[in-house]
Amino acid sequence: MKNLLTIFLLIAAMFYSNAQDFQGMAVYESKTSTADFKSNFAGSREITPEMQKSIEERMKGMFEKTYILNFDKTASIYKEEEKLEQPGQSGGMRIMSSMMGGGGTQYKNVKNKTVIIDKEFFGKEFLISDTLPKLDWKLEAETRQIGNYLCYKATAVKPTSKSDFRNFRRNDKEAGENKKEESKEGKADKKEEKSTNFTDGWDVPKETTITAWYAPEIPINQGPENYWGLPGLILEVSDGKTIILCSKIVLNPKDKKEIKAPKNGKIVTQKEYDDIVAKKMEEMREMNGGNRRGGTTPFRIGG
Repeated sequence: MKNLLTIFLLIAAMFYSNAQDFQGMAVYESKTSTADFKSNFAGSREITPEMQKSIEERMKGMFEKTYILNFDKTASIYKEEEKLEQPGQSGGMRIMSSMMGGGGTQYKNVKNKTVIIDKEFFGKEFLISDTLPKLDWKLEAETRQIGNYLCYKATAVKPTSKSDFRNFRRNDKEAGENKKEESKEGKADKKEEKSTNFTDGWDVPKETTITAWYAPEIPINQGPENYWGLPGLILEVSDGKTIILCSKIVLNPKDKKEIKAPKNGKIVTQKEYDDIVAKKMEEMREMNGGNRRGGTTPFRIGG
């Protein structure tokens, strides 16, 4: 079985290698579970049902996104589909949207094993330039149909990125302590204004288990976001609370897209960018703690 699959992949690779102008386009729908985030506001006296509904509508825009992947034999560009900004969207919401994987352009070159991503964070442009993260994929025999393609299952475990807010998990112990503290403050002065901060009561797991489904029929070593390294285009990824599913594929489209790396922004490594985000989040956490009485925070949801 393995020998037949290897022969098939080699033949398909030879076929595509002869197509000098080969290019493809894939559309991906990304959806992240909001259960933990909604619970952060549940039972809060400061949030009315109308405010709760407004928050959930805005959160949907952050947690449900559409991306376009343009690829050739060695490189790809992955970018969020451009949409009109929602009326009244605050700077904090735009920052949070970026931390949910949105915004910017991601360039992957699987031949050189490099990744370049342009990101805006708190009004500053960064150009993350690094080597592609190597995933130790375990190829499974299980298959499933995605659209017109027979896909094979693969799993891997990767370190969790501290700059990707989708990986955050509810810390029930800390959240409970915060609620007790807020309850005491509310008894002292019910008129006090408190800001709702996403960073309160959260932590990040050290590792995340990934399940991917790839299509050997499209023998391109590519996929959405920073997923790659399988003998076929990755059509679906389950990464913790996030599922990314391919909804459309066009091979050799009439309109070719220029696939090149972004150039604007301060050049940093992924680790340096993660440290910058972690430091800013800690600053906001401290600011929020110091402004409990009538203060505000850059990550305030309602503003």
